[in-house]
Amino acid sequence: MQLKKLAGAACVVWLGANVAVGQEVSEVESLKRQFKQLQEQFEKQLQAQRQQLDGLARQIESLQAAKSPAASSAAPVPAAPAAASVPAFTAPPASAPAVAAKPWSAAEPLRLSRGPTFIELSLDALMTAGGSTASDIDKLQLGGHDPKQRGFTLQNLETVLSGAVDPYFRGQANLVYQIDSAGESRLEIEEAYAETSSLPGNLQLRVGQFLTDFGRLNTQHPHAWSFVDQPLVNGRFLGGDGLRNLGARLSWLVPTPFYSELFLGVQNSHGETAASFRHDHEGGLYAGRPHTVGRLQSGADFLFSPRYQASFELTDAQTLVVGASAAVGPNASGSDTRTEIVGADLFWKWKPVNHSGGFPFVSWQTEVMLRRYEVGAFSNAAADTDGSGVINGSEVDLYGDQTVRSLSRERLVDYGFYSQVAYGFRKGWIAALRGDWVDARRGDYERRFGLDLDRAARWRISPSLSWLPSEFSKVRLQYNYDQRQQLGVDHSVWLQFEFSLGAHAAHKF
Repeated sequence: MQLKKLAGAACVVWLGANVAVGQEVSEVESLKRQFKQLQEQFEKQLQAQRQQLDGLARQIESLQAAKSPAASSAAPVPAAPAAASVPAFTAPPASAPAVAAKPWSAAEPLRLSRGPTFIELSLDALMTAGGSTASDIDKLQLGGHDPKQRGFTLQNLETVLSGAVDPYFRGQANLVYQIDSAGESRLEIEEAYAETSSLPGNLQLRVGQFLTDFGRLNTQHPHAWSFVDQPLVNGRFLGGDGLRNLGARLSWLVPTPFYSELFLGVQNSHGETAASFRHDHEGGLYAGRPHTVGRLQSGADFLFSPRYQASFELTDAQTLVVGASAAVGPNASGSDTRTEIVGADLFWKWKPVNHSGGFPFVSWQTEVMLRRYEVGAFSNAAADTDGSGVINGSEVDLYGDQTVRSLSRERLVDYGFYSQVAYGFRKGWIAALRGDWVDARRGDYERRFGLDLDRAARWRISPSLSWLPSEFSKVRLQYNYDQRQQLGVDHSVWLQFEFSLGAHAAHKF
């Protein structure tokens, strides 16, 4: 009986063991199948990622070749992982899909390309409506792109063409169309230049028509301004259309731990785009004298413009950019008279690390300038043909008051500044405030013949509010409180609208 019980128990144990072994074998087989499936999925994903890496590497290589062969050698294309470093896998079938090309976005310029060369197209329209209490708005507003009439003004219709010429040069052209206060259309080439992309030693050469590297604002186009109009000191010293001309500019990126760059420009010194230099002021008087441009005679007739600029990261959220500039060249008041303009500029910006689309932010920008303008001796005594001491009706009355004047050679000194603060308080909304001031030391000709309103003291306060529905449009409301010496106070209100087709190239910080 005991043997039967023992035999039964042994059978139960044996059957239980077989079931447990069978279950263990079954579980092991299941785990093996899962492992194999996961390994196959991993290898498929690895193949797809390798294809993406290869595609991106080809794109990087192509873009670097288009930009600069030096850049390609300095920053090699990242290689895809070596085969020995990953599990072996079979080559993808010929029918495997290629990496999809990145679709075009409205945030990118329209690009036309052929191999390593390309051209990008964009258009920006800037228009303003408003008015002023001033009866002479054209003299109140000094900038060539400023609104100068009551009603509507097309300030700027700018077409930009830029791109890679070849592996050694890139080019850019800014074509500007305007309608002036008389309703006349005007088309001009604001900038058109080529610059190198592969010079050694951190050097770059620019050749063509370009805005002179003087201060911060002079190199910016109107759509990049924080206000509707140009600061007073820029309009008075650098001209309504900014200081620009044909020439060449060499820049050197100094090898310092922070951004540091030196510029030297050499440009023609004549024309309305060099207002403080060899400009005839459209046949009118300036500083009490007529101006005659004459002809180029030597290298001393060129405009030279050195500049130094540096940038510092004060904290993760704060950046400071400082610069110093000069512009030296002849002016048209005499055969050997010269102009010197010096300036200093500062830009500070706070933007938190956790910003959203660039907001919120606070920025502060200011520029101060001093101009020394040498004027030659002049006399209109030759117009007094009958020796009467007055200019009679049959003679050329240059001053319009029948007086005979003799002006001595002298050096005139003018100075001024602007300072502006902008606060991006929420995404798409910017409140800003700008203060302007210009003044001058009175010249000998003013002490004898009265105040020259072109050089008289003046200040202005301008608050503005901007709304950016997107990166392609902007609406701005601005008020100006103007105080002009001997002319009193004027009030102006301007509503500006901007739209862009195609994204502009990035501007300097």
